[in-house]
Amino acid sequence: MVTEQLPVRERILETSQRLFYRDGFRAVGIDTIIAEAGVAKMSLYRHFPSKDDLIVAYLEASNRQFWEWLDGEVAGIDDPLDRLIAMFEAIEKLATSPECLGCTFQGTAAEFPDRDHPGHQVALDHKKAVRDRFVDLARQAGLSDYEELGNQLLLLMDGAWVAARIFGPHNPATGLTAAARALIDTRR
Repeated sequence: MVTEQLPVRERILETSQRLFYRDGFRAVGIDTIIAEAGVAKMSLYRHFPSKDDLIVAYLEASNRQFWEWLDGEVAGIDDPLDRLIAMFEAIEKLATSPECLGCTFQGTAAEFPDRDHPGHQVALDHKKAVRDRFVDLARQAGLSDYEELGNQLLLLMDGAWVAARIFGPHNPATGLTAAARALIDTRR
């Protein structure tokens, strides 16, 4: 539940994050966010002039949290190949945990298929950044066809997020790290 001591903007974002992630954007109305955050409607609109502005702020916060989490999981691992494998170990662990409901950026793209929608743009930028990280680490590790490998690793990761959303914590993502290793081994 939202802490009353948080500043209004953070209360709105924290509430939105929980509700949007669990239920999706279209299922969560502004009135629900206002009620659960314990703020006035004018306070919400002062910080977020439209629901799209709130969605973008939520996605930007989610993107920062994703990178903080992932970078934290692989902190101290200098070897690019080991770092790449450690990313998939972390993703597997999260994707098979009860708190994982899949990827908010996949959900965003599904709810807002128009590529010009601001939420879709943030989701697309996130996925490009993840792919770029995979490509960069594969290149640094001296793996062949690192661009294609980065695309394939992105698909593998995204499959784990889908499995988490569909199956819950007991899902096929339990084999994610082994699949990533097998894919990487084809490029040595």
